[in-house]
Amino acid sequence: MKIERIELRHIKMELVSPFVTSMGTEYDEEHIIVSVDAEGVTGWGECVAEGTPFYSYETVQTAWHILNDFLIPSVLGLDIESVDEAISSYTKVRGHMMAKAGLEAALWDALAKTKNLSLSKMLGGSREKIEVGVSIGIQNSVPDLLKKVENYLDEGYKRIKIKISPGFDIQFVEALRLEYPSLLLQVDANSSYTLGHTELFRKMDEFNLLLIEQPLGYDDIFEHAKLQKVLKTPICLDESIHSLDDTRAAIELDSCRIINIKPGRVGGFSESKLIHDYCTLKNIPVWHGGMLESGIGRAGNVALASLSNFVLPGDISASKRYYREDIVEPEFVVNKDGTMDVPTKPGIGVEVNLKALEKVTVKRIEHKFRH
Repeated sequence: MKIERIELRHIKMELVSPFVTSMGTEYDEEHIIVSVDAEGVTGWGECVAEGTPFYSYETVQTAWHILNDFLIPSVLGLDIESVDEAISSYTKVRGHMMAKAGLEAALWDALAKTKNLSLSKMLGGSREKIEVGVSIGIQNSVPDLLKKVENYLDEGYKRIKIKISPGFDIQFVEALRLEYPSLLLQVDANSSYTLGHTELFRKMDEFNLLLIEQPLGYDDIFEHAKLQKVLKTPICLDESIHSLDDTRAAIELDSCRIINIKPGRVGGFSESKLIHDYCTLKNIPVWHGGMLESGIGRAGNVALASLSNFVLPGDISASKRYYREDIVEPEFVVNKDGTMDVPTKPGIGVEVNLKALEKVTVKRIEHKFRH
């Protein structure tokens, strides 16, 4: 597959409603859309770096720079048979996983299209449907949260995740468990607590949570092992896991008993598959996180989540959960049984709506291979 042209688009999409976490409030989502032209097909990927460096040190601006000045020049003009060949061309670039993942996703999509295979099949997926959950930002009051949860359960979501931060935590968990005794419920702290909050998490042990996600430092593995030792509830690591090596360390130390895989956080689908396969060997369940992607990134997430060890519902919500109008057709919807269909057409399996994409584009740049 000869890589002939690559385009970057900085997009900005307004959220249906503000999304509040311990890191702040988001009103819109800025990402980078990557398209790769090769062999008469176009592959699409989404770099999930945000406008702010609060979840990750990467931002739209840093990713634009790394893609534009280092990654794209490394792969433009290459004739590849596998995505790994492209990855090996930019191994000198350290870190910048989200930038790498955006380009890699577009390459996977293009390669799958040249082989007339769905991305799910290319990645080794085996499911036709995946179970999905929904992530709910921090609410102002218990009644506000109960109303949101009721609405999402009515829409078919099988699992509820609520964001928590100090002062906005146990009262919400307690109220939800009282209202919904058998609800699949988990919490996500986004690194906003310390070991000084151990007693709080021991209290959460009483509420039959699926997991507690990333309670401590965003780059910590060691202290999570201390916390997991005194909890019955499994800890799940997110921000701390950037590679297969981090995964091995976390499992060896018993820092967590579940892993959240986000392709953007670990550098792409290739590393995600390595983490998935290792966790399978170690009997560690995984699930797919979300980064408020457009339909382009969401399509890739759905394909990856069709692999066998994604046994917990992922944060792969319907398009309308975040955006009034998505940039793909058809948009992603949740079935009444709490599942989402895995696209079966070649590549990501959905068409990019170029008019809708143009409307949300802030700037664009293209690179062409000069023969």
